Amino acid sequence: MDMFVHFDFAASRYLPRLPSSHPCSRMHGHTFQVRLVVRGEIDSTTGWMVDFGEVEQRLNAVRALLDHRCLNDIAGLENPTTEIIAEWLWGRFATDLPGLHEISVQEHPTRGVIYSGPARGTSAG
Repeated sequence: MDMFVHFDFAASRYLPRLPSSHPCSRMHGHTFQVRLVVRGEIDSTTGWMVDFGEVEQRLNAVRALLDHRCLNDIAGLENPTTEIIAEWLWGRFATDLPGLHEISVQEHPTRGVIYSGPARGTSAG
């Protein structure tokens, strides 16, 4: 079974590795939409996979690090592409959410990324 939770955060960023002529090289902001998917089995005692309340606590802690911040100022997000944000988020959630299956990050309603964790033998975050 898969369960999912959504959250968002508003943040500014610039992408320093792009040419100065690229619009994303300048400071700009997004309201990022994030979706976490956890895959697992239903616990026969509780009747659920994961306590949504516990997931929300973890989400709120991570959201507090990102919301209304300049992402470039956060360790690991010095070049905060949407892809790198997804990897960074994976690193924050994978330990506390066994069964984390995928993270999607949207920077706009029509575009985003889906990350399913590091390739075998590597690490991210």
